[in-house]
Amino acid sequence: MTTSTPTVGALLRTWRERRGISQLELAGRADSSSRHISFIETGRSRPSEEMVLRLADRLDIPVRERNSLLLAAGYAPHYAQTALDDPSMETLREGIERLLTGYEPYPALVVDATYDVVAANRGIVMLLDGLPEHLLTPPLNAMRITLHPEGLAPRIRNLAQWRGHLLAQMERQIALARSEPLRALYEEVSSYPVAERPGDGERREPVPYIALPLVIEHDGHLLSFVSSIATFNTPMDVTVAELAIETMLPADPATVKYLRSLGD
Repeated sequence: MTTSTPTVGALLRTWRERRGISQLELAGRADSSSRHISFIETGRSRPSEEMVLRLADRLDIPVRERNSLLLAAGYAPHYAQTALDDPSMETLREGIERLLTGYEPYPALVVDATYDVVAANRGIVMLLDGLPEHLLTPPLNAMRITLHPEGLAPRIRNLAQWRGHLLAQMERQIALARSEPLRALYEEVSSYPVAERPGDGERREPVPYIALPLVIEHDGHLLSFVSSIATFNTPMDVTVAELAIETMLPADPATVKYLRSLGD
């Protein structure tokens, strides 16, 4: 019994349909013709390496999958995948460390494509204080730690809202990229039981939030954060392309005052 490997044309068609783009529209974006796009998708024409990369760019295909397209077309991978502990990544590691440290006392962390924590600052360590060892054993997973019933979930006062936000975020990522590990993580964390307490989501005083906040208890204090996520522009390495830097911005004066008091 043999398993057929998808052709580059079939892969490109799948990505085009996933993006909801017609052959004519893709041809216009790639300075080609709908006839040529059709020939590539049906296997009647073998695209050049340049054309594969151009189509991948116009379809906003993740860097890892661009390598898969090139291999399917008979070309060598274009993007390296370098481990973060490789000596060549020293400048990147130092830059990330300076960024996270400079953001203290506010929480910030870096995760990979499946939300494994690559780096974190003391603000994150503070929020994780008291969690069971089995959740803190490397590799730490941000989604698992947040939504697990023995993790941060019991401390999150607006758990239903925050959980819905995180699961929707994962659903969008799964729709944009073929990632079985991410899908498996989604199936795991979405199956965790959810038990909210009476009064969850309530505040002691009204606050004009600029975005959905994470409202979480810590050592008897109610803290509120809004999340911002940044990625690297035009990455040329698979590892770097899949990194995301999440910073937690205090959403009210009480949170600012409390976090600054911890650093005094």
